[in-house]
Amino acid sequence: MSVKERKERERAERERLIVATARELAEQQGWDAVTTRRLAERIEYSQPVLYSHFRGKREIIGAVALEGATEMAAALRAATSAADGPRERVAALARAYLDFAEHNPAVYDALFQLDGGLAYAQEDTPEPLKDAFAALLECLAEVAGDGVHPGLFTEVFWAGLHGLATLTRAGRLLPEDAEPRVELLVDRLAMV
Repeated sequence: MSVKERKERERAERERLIVATARELAEQQGWDAVTTRRLAERIEYSQPVLYSHFRGKREIIGAVALEGATEMAAALRAATSAADGPRERVAALARAYLDFAEHNPAVYDALFQLDGGLAYAQEDTPEPLKDAFAALLECLAEVAGDGVHPGLFTEVFWAGLHGLATLTRAGRLLPEDAEPRVELLVDRLAMV
């Protein structure tokens, strides 16, 4: 291995460490606790080293969001591939989405609530974000209905899921009604 390859590998490992540490800190204490100073202390590198990878917290949030989008897409595809029939796939998709939001609140915030400097729904949208949307679209396109654009249907269904995830996390919805909400969303919006 050349010196250049070793340095590139070490740089990539430091970057992964920064992102993993930021994510861990955000999951434990919230995004307000994630500062470049605290990250530098936790990873035992100086702040200038951290800044050589990311210009600041915004870019770190963006990196966590991209990692989370990849994980979400995988979780959605895994859930829907195990289900038989359109209704079961849509219900599995909804449950997997809500489970991801519940079990990864800091990542979910990085994806959908915080400014990570990422473009959404544009030509320059990063591939992991496009793929996460594609994971929704793959399942929902088959139930969009005649004359309904599958992408628009997916956006509306996704908005419903996001609303449920956000309101549930904020304690605005009764937790015991989580499953009836999923059933209602699937039966009335997807009409399968």
